[in-house]
Amino acid sequence: MTSPIVRRTSNQSGQSKKSERANSLLLASRRFAAWAAEITLVVTSGLIPFGIGVYANSRSDLNRVPLNPVLVVTERAIARPLALPVSYGIRNVAWPTNILWTIALLAPVTLSWWQLYLLAKTGSTIGKRWLKVRVVNEQEKPPGLGAVVIREGVGRWTVPISIAYLLWRYSFAFPNLGLFTFLSLLMIVGEGIGLPSRRGRRAFHDQLAGTYTIDAVLASNRQAQSAGDKDQVEEGQEGEELAADRTNQSPNLWRRIQQNPNLALFGIGLTSMTAVLATLIGTQVYIQIQQSQRATKQINSQQFLELVKQLTPDSGATNEQRQSAILAMGGLNDPQSIKFLADLLVKETNPSVLDTIQQALTTVGPQAIPELKNKNQFLVSELESVGSTATKERELRQGRLQRNQRTINKILSVYSGKIEGVDLSRTQLGQSGTSGSSSFNLVLDNLDLSGVKFKSANLNQASFKGSRFRGVGEDGRWDTYDDVMADLSQAQLQQANLTDANLSRVLMNRIDLSRATLNRANLSNARLYDAKLNSTQLVGADLRNAVLEKASLTGADLGDAKLNEANLYAARLGRATAIGTQLSFANLTNTDWQGADLSGAYLDRANLSNANLSATRLTGAVLRSAQMENVNLQNADLSLADLRGANVAGADFKGAILAPSKQDPADQFVQTPDLGSVSAVVQGVDFSQAKNLDAKQLAYICTQGGIHPRCP
Repeated sequence: MTSPIVRRTSNQSGQSKKSERANSLLLASRRFAAWAAEITLVVTSGLIPFGIGVYANSRSDLNRVPLNPVLVVTERAIARPLALPVSYGIRNVAWPTNILWTIALLAPVTLSWWQLYLLAKTGSTIGKRWLKVRVVNEQEKPPGLGAVVIREGVGRWTVPISIAYLLWRYSFAFPNLGLFTFLSLLMIVGEGIGLPSRRGRRAFHDQLAGTYTIDAVLASNRQAQSAGDKDQVEEGQEGEELAADRTNQSPNLWRRIQQNPNLALFGIGLTSMTAVLATLIGTQVYIQIQQSQRATKQINSQQFLELVKQLTPDSGATNEQRQSAILAMGGLNDPQSIKFLADLLVKETNPSVLDTIQQALTTVGPQAIPELKNKNQFLVSELESVGSTATKERELRQGRLQRNQRTINKILSVYSGKIEGVDLSRTQLGQSGTSGSSSFNLVLDNLDLSGVKFKSANLNQASFKGSRFRGVGEDGRWDTYDDVMADLSQAQLQQANLTDANLSRVLMNRIDLSRATLNRANLSNARLYDAKLNSTQLVGADLRNAVLEKASLTGADLGDAKLNEANLYAARLGRATAIGTQLSFANLTNTDWQGADLSGAYLDRANLSNANLSATRLTGAVLRSAQMENVNLQNADLSLADLRGANVAGADFKGAILAPSKQDPADQFVQTPDLGSVSAVVQGVDFSQAKNLDAKQLAYICTQGGIHPRCP
């Protein structure tokens, strides 16, 4: 009788272990599925309104408004830690997009907090309820809001994401977001697997918060059996012992502190002593620094007064002595000496002494710019008060301004790459309409001007050939949040030379670049909202993803320029030359191209809705899959243009040339697309809703494979 009993007991225990393992694996799978469902719900709640907002923003018939400030702040807050480029300045979107993107921001946050509330009060989120999973504390009750915040906010997300971020931020692959995403997922999964214990694996966030993830079905069954069992009291005691055992096995942080009060007191005492010691040392260092600064300032003041005596008109000092005193004053490098030298630069008339003053201010460096800027604005106001009449007084003041301008020019040249944050806003450094022939010309070629503020400055006819207005920032990498960029908003750069300049991502809203030269310049992602680019040379310029909303490019030369995915909403491009220009995927809604030359231009998948293309030359242009709803094509030359896949509903073809004509030998340099045969130009294009098609146009459309109700 004994032997069978032993065998039966061992079989039962083996089956019990297998059952526990199977239940453990099943519970782990359901936990992961519940987590995936929670994330999917949160992400979907944001993606749906965001996607609808993107679609609404592509519509040309909706009014555009500035982006919600909350979205702007959020964008920058996300961009900074992830080293992403961020949009600066004015950014207009369709009015429904503003609302939808705000919902896309608020919906995931609201849903996340709602799920946390459910988890705190019931132990189950929406996903966990679907998959019969519950989270309980040591007393097998809902964990409460505090434990849930620690469990989800600290344990599940903050710790693993922080570790992944540090590994990514200081790795060779920074700022590759793909690696950060991989590391984050790896850390989250690793944290969720947890560490082994007597009662199986338990995730780090559960250990930190003192919670357990259980099978809701089994828990309900146990409770039901417990209620009908005759030995209810014994089972209750057994459950209490089990809970106490779990408490002893896996105490959370707060319980450990309660169990070891001496250790907590020692930690508090050590922290207090460290803080007191640091305060004493810091105070002593601060006092010594202040005393040293006061002593240095007193010495400089005495030296300054002695040098001023040598530079007074009645001092009797020779030119050599005055020059030595000026150089010594420049070496002081304090505010009073800089102000004195800036004033002396205006008053002095001796050429050799003037050169010495300029040399002294250049030695001071960028610290002299603020005082020179103030003096510059004062001299400009004085010059304007004299009027435009050519008098000796005007020439005298013009000479003073030019000396000031040359000094600023020299400092910027000498300290190239070290002038980040220099503010030259509203400074006169270019030609004015009333200037004489001897006016100053700013020359800053092949320099690093990243971070300089030229907002509303006069830089007319200045030369910036090959100069950079953008730097990599502290991390030494391009296209990250800390990129250092100049500010050229509302600056005057008429007839300026910016050939080969790097203006990528630079803020240039409402800038005046009329008749300027920007050939081969890098303007990708630049902000040129409402800018003036009339008759500007932009041959071969890179304007990909640039914002040119409401910009004026009348008469501009855009030959071979790259404007892929650029935003030219409501821009004015009358009589512009855009031969071979790349405008693929560009936003050209409500643009005015009247009389422009777009021969051989690439406009595939561009949005030309409501654009004015009347009297334009589109010979050989590629318009595949372009949105051309309600476009004005009156008297346009579309010979050899590729319109396959284009949407021409509502387009006005009055007087437009569709049939190819014999090409002028003088235009042989225009590269036309390889169409194979002329019949492919309009093949499959639906002209049913096109306007003002004459008999000749219809005949051509029907014979070349186009679609129209009047075709046989």
